[in-house]
Amino acid sequence: MVQANGAAPAAVARWLRIGTGLVGLDRTAGYFRDGFLSAEHVDAIVRGISHVRGRMAGVMSDDYRSEVEGKLLAHAFSGAPPAEIGRIARAMGNEVAEVSGGVPAAEDVSLNTLDYVITDDGRLSGRFDVDAVTGEKMMSALDVWSRPRPEPDGSADARTPSQRRADALHQLLDCGGGGQGLVSAPRTEVAVTVPADHPDLASLRWMGPVTEATAAAAACDAVITSITLDGQQVPIDLSPPKRLFTGPVRKAILLRDTCCIKCGAPATWSDCHHIVHWADGGSTTLRNGCLLCRTCHRAVHHTDWDITMGADGHPWLIPPADIDPTRQPLPAYNRRTLTLAA
Repeated sequence: MVQANGAAPAAVARWLRIGTGLVGLDRTAGYFRDGFLSAEHVDAIVRGISHVRGRMAGVMSDDYRSEVEGKLLAHAFSGAPPAEIGRIARAMGNEVAEVSGGVPAAEDVSLNTLDYVITDDGRLSGRFDVDAVTGEKMMSALDVWSRPRPEPDGSADARTPSQRRADALHQLLDCGGGGQGLVSAPRTEVAVTVPADHPDLASLRWMGPVTEATAAAAACDAVITSITLDGQQVPIDLSPPKRLFTGPVRKAILLRDTCCIKCGAPATWSDCHHIVHWADGGSTTLRNGCLLCRTCHRAVHHTDWDITMGADGHPWLIPPADIDPTRQPLPAYNRRTLTLAA
């Protein structure tokens, strides 16, 4: 088929996807047939509806499919490019996943992979597939270090974008060598936008929509800046940034917990987590903070694990009912593994 029509494989794949995906999408098919929608926009709508369907626990009803189709068509006719339609569909899929209790594929770290091999000529070649937050950190860091710079004679940067990104990776590896003490290496800055009136519509600058739970986890150990916008999205007020868990408070938490309180991962792999979340009025104090590695941090935000501060001044973990029906509190990892001196 590719050779007979002279079409590239990517174009053929899009045609097949549109052909099978338009079943039941009569409005989209009609607008496409009449020339009101491009093939790229139709493909974005088809893929968007497929994404939302994949986030649902059950079968998508005809009424809900029609509702999703209508929303995506409205954005297409308002001038949204195909990529924007895809981001809107992911946001809708996140809402569905929150209701059904699932983690969207974009935020499921269990799907993360990174593979590499040393080639015959001594180079390192590889590929990766990572979640939205990891991707956001990578793209944010590479964006800073891969920007064009003038040549010594003042002429434009002669490197290609691919070469600039490779040089940026080299620079990041030089800067990010892990320390072994209580102070970890500098962290990549990630911007998470959370509308005050719609916290379920949080999004990352590069990777797009994320769930409210992922946004809350990212905000645990972050700089929080509140920006007030008017009806035309013009900033009218800006609060001073507040860095969470810095200075003596962070050091005290590191000394008390020594490691992730759930699994025992090193402190250098861990975030400072608000036991009562910052967005819910939780304070940035020693009694409201604890160490959680990235994996356990996600588990606390996305599942039914709870944390409480005990009378002994140490955090205690409360497991979900499906692990322990009585939900008996467990001491922090460093307290569970204490041994008496011989």
